[in-house]
Amino acid sequence: MSLKVVVTSLLGDAGPHFELLKNAGFETVVVDRKLDLNAEDNMILALRDAEACIAGSEPITARVITSCPKLRVIARTGVGFDAVNLPACDQARIVVATTPGVNHHAVAEHTIAMLMSLARNLPQRDRQVRRGIWEKIPTPRVMGRTLGLVGLGRIGRAVATRARGLGLSVLAFDPFPNREFAEQWQVELTSLDDLLSRSDFVSLHLPIDQSSRHLINADSLQRMKRGSILINTARGPLIDEVALCDALKSGHLRAAGLDVFEKEPLPLESPLLKLENVLTCGHLGGLDHESQQGTLVMAAQVIIDLKEGRWPTECIRNLPGVRDWRW
Repeated sequence: MSLKVVVTSLLGDAGPHFELLKNAGFETVVVDRKLDLNAEDNMILALRDAEACIAGSEPITARVITSCPKLRVIARTGVGFDAVNLPACDQARIVVATTPGVNHHAVAEHTIAMLMSLARNLPQRDRQVRRGIWEKIPTPRVMGRTLGLVGLGRIGRAVATRARGLGLSVLAFDPFPNREFAEQWQVELTSLDDLLSRSDFVSLHLPIDQSSRHLINADSLQRMKRGSILINTARGPLIDEVALCDALKSGHLRAAGLDVFEKEPLPLESPLLKLENVLTCGHLGGLDHESQQGTLVMAAQVIIDLKEGRWPTECIRNLPGVRDWRW
């Protein structure tokens, strides 16, 4: 009897993963898209007969884990795994994997697109033209300004190379920076406080954990340069959205570009949606044709590797020290 893989990721309704998994002896089905997967009962319904899941950012809670005893692998399409309850997975010996090294170019392009759009006030100018308003208000040139990268991992480095090509000076804060890269690309490594106070643009590229939750709050926003622009294509909870709204309303921040939010989907009553100087996108930074194909292939291959007794260490995010895991 074939092992069942359920695709809950919105990326996975079609793609090369179906053929790969079929050839390895798996049956792959897409979840009923009528289900609201933010609800625990619906996730349980979706996964109760699954041995593996190709997941997106939908929450997989402790109750979901304990209610799905057949589940052995959660392969996440992307690099974040904060929506998965890792302790519950450890307890149940369910492998949680991500797909690193696939979407960093997509996120970097998305970040630069948001930066340029906000720097040139394109969202507001588009709305003005549609209302018959023609204004000529200059904006600061991007070339020669300073970009501060909070996080210099794979994505942060991809943003840095593009920013240098645009003539930006680049600062970076990272607990464990790649100093060779920084020297090669003339990226100045500095403290977070110094970066915030000197940067015209601040872009976030850190994972979310207890130490980074609300890293950008009322205090850190106040330390940012007046008139600067904040961009977040990483994780929503890095920013205290109430404090961000205050900084945007007061004019201390010129604008914000947000691909991610504290609660997703972003509620329609969110005060962020009432602000003209906020550019939003629905957690799509890592998505382009190439990254979609790559992440689905990698997710499928992780499941196949684990079934065939291999342990893809670079993709696995839990069960530290485990050497005797079996399907």
